Amino acid sequence: MKIYVDADACPVKQTIVDIAHEYVVPVILVKSFSHFSHDDEQSGVETVYVDTGAEAADYRIMQLAQNDDIIITQDYGLASLALSKGCIVLHHKGFAYTNRNIDQLLQSRYINAMARKSGKRTKGPKAFTNEDELQFKRLFRKTLEELI
Repeated sequence: MKIYVDADACPVKQTIVDIAHEYVVPVILVKSFSHFSHDDEQSGVETVYVDTGAEAADYRIMQLAQNDDIIITQDYGLASLALSKGCIVLHHKGFAYTNRNIDQLLQSRYINAMARKSGKRTKGPKAFTNEDELQFKRLFRKTLEELI
């Protein structure tokens, strides 16, 4: 089992690395070259850089991920693809994507995109809070404990 992180805009990267280290599960951070860093890699963490294209990280994650790997993303499209591949998919705000909720999430994304296309303004995502991070930590630990 490996953990793949759609890392460009993920606010819980260090949390993921710290908890995964406790469970000795490798973490792969997938980032665009625009987020390149010369910082030393942490033990148990690999960084994969991809082009800056809109879905480049998503495509790379789907190439690498296998059944029962964990993927952490806020992208509903990637989540849908990963679920169909048999991966466990988590959102950084502390909820799991499932076959029961993915259709509704994709539908709401579509409706908002159509509203914006027609000139309407839609609300963006709510700010990430400390409670969101705590909820993510609980879900992530619980998920790892169930799998190991």
